[in-house]
Amino acid sequence: PLLLQVCFVGRSNVGKSSLIRALFSLSPEVEVRVSKTPGHTKKMNFFKVGKYFTLVDMPGYGYRAPQDFVEMVEAYLQERHNLKRTFLLVDGVVGLQKTDHIAVEMLEEFGIPYVMVLTKIDRAARGLLLKNVLEIQEFVKEKTQGCFPQLFLVSSLEFSGVHLLRCFVAHVTGNLPIVEAS
Repeated sequence: PLLLQVCFVGRSNVGKSSLIRALFSLSPEVEVRVSKTPGHTKKMNFFKVGKYFTLVDMPGYGYRAPQDFVEMVEAYLQERHNLKRTFLLVDGVVGLQKTDHIAVEMLEEFGIPYVMVLTKIDRAARGLLLKNVLEIQEFVKEKTQGCFPQLFLVSSLEFSGVHLLRCFVAHVTGNLPIVEAS
């Protein structure tokens, strides 16, 4: 049977590869390369997580996106019936950008369930971070249908929020059932 898949997509230099490396920090057998050059990921990278699921690292859009980005990503999103959830990464310092709005429109048009993840929260001043969180929450409430309402805030450098996101990925792939509190 096909393994369930989750994919991570976002602008170039949003920190996709760094976040994926942080998520796999407890699995040293999984090697995730991170480049100092924005837009280094040019093809989709597939990381098989044991016999449980596959995580897909998409190339970044916007600045330094590969020429075939749109065709590659649209084909993947439309044809993967085992895609369980898409994680749309947004830079916590700059908030939602025009290119992020285009990505949201594509996910909405295709009816793909997705989650927004705010990265690099360690680099944003608290007031700016709060402003960006509130703007994104308002945007999700007013302008989206398929976005999970919970925004995840993460720092790959300090590992803030990484454990919670890891648990959510495990849950959506059926590897962490919800336990009712008694």
